[in-house]
Amino acid sequence: MYHRYAIYVTATPDSALARFGAQWLGWDSATGQRVAQPDVTGLDLPAITAAPHPYGFHGTVKPPFRLARNTTPDALLADLTALCARLPAVTLQGLELARLGGFFALVPVGDSTVLASMAAEVVQTLDNHRAPPTPAEIEKRRAARLNPQQEAHLQRWGYPYVMDQFRYHMTLTGRLDADTRQTAQAALATRLADVPLAPFTIDALTLLGQDDAGRFHQIARLPLGAAPRAR
Repeated sequence: MYHRYAIYVTATPDSALARFGAQWLGWDSATGQRVAQPDVTGLDLPAITAAPHPYGFHGTVKPPFRLARNTTPDALLADLTALCARLPAVTLQGLELARLGGFFALVPVGDSTVLASMAAEVVQTLDNHRAPPTPAEIEKRRAARLNPQQEAHLQRWGYPYVMDQFRYHMTLTGRLDADTRQTAQAALATRLADVPLAPFTIDALTLLGQDDAGRFHQIARLPLGAAPRAR
């Protein structure tokens, strides 16, 4: 049994983007297997990807959480399946490489309001499955110097970066020092040059579980908009 669960956007299986993400981070959450990382001149790739490695290549929708006492993994999966069936797919203009503070990620190009609204609905609708964060987890989040709105979200939703504070991104590195950033950015730009990033369609959400080693494994990848439409 997994000790935490999460709902992520994961790349379409066997796509160029999925292959890039698994190889770059060295972990494929869909297969639950390590992937050989490429040799990149001037970079210790395992070191700079150590933080995102256990999560696999993803964009967070509902952040990792422990299950509430009154629910089960099967109940969570059933409710997520029903929710995904009525949520429409989301198409973004595309993705682009960006530096967010000290780390690199792929972020949306153009308006992502529809995606933010979908993420908020997922967080809210499935919140009954989430156990409250522990005092230690709360203090760990507060170490990031949260603003008042983020603090309110931490108290209400167990995570500060949801609702109006949500910023979709697909993490590619941990925090890097200034000397490493330029090399990492150039290496990422080179490897992404042949990966189609526009448009970027989110047509499924993925339920994952975290094992005792801290790595996330795909439980189910659920299509969006699968419910039959009324005629």
